Amino acid sequence: MSERPNKVLATYQKMESLPGGKTLFAMAICRKAPYFGTVRPRIVTLKRNYCEAVIKKRRAVENHIGTVHVIAICNGLEFAMGVVAEASIPSHLRWIPKGMDVKYTAKAETDIRVIAEVAEDAWDNGPDLPVRVRGVRDDGTVVVEGTIHLWVTEKPQR
Repeated sequence: MSERPNKVLATYQKMESLPGGKTLFAMAICRKAPYFGTVRPRIVTLKRNYCEAVIKKRRAVENHIGTVHVIAICNGLEFAMGVVAEASIPSHLRWIPKGMDVKYTAKAETDIRVIAEVAEDAWDNGPDLPVRVRGVRDDGTVVVEGTIHLWVTEKPQR
């Protein structure tokens, strides 16, 4: 796709090479949607249709057995999905999440990489857009995987 980056992706591309730029960008997203701040996500990679961030394993996101709580991981997955949607959606469209289907596949014993991916042609395929999401341990083991479903519509005329 040769379309120029939208405003969100262009802002990220400007900030990513600055010292602390990725952290500041993630913090700005968390300021806009404060609940994401509870897991302190940090963006690793953002490009059209792909976002990868990290949730550090720390006491505030652990469960009673000392692993990263799956709801914290789902929060991180929704963060990655929201960032990739905002960075990728064509300017004439808008989105809202309408559901999440996930499977817990392994213990989350390390920091977790949260990844959201959208198929290149997905934005052209109608109102139901699936975003593939997964959480991955440091050793590459997938601990959570699934789909976040978006409702995508035309922006209203102004």
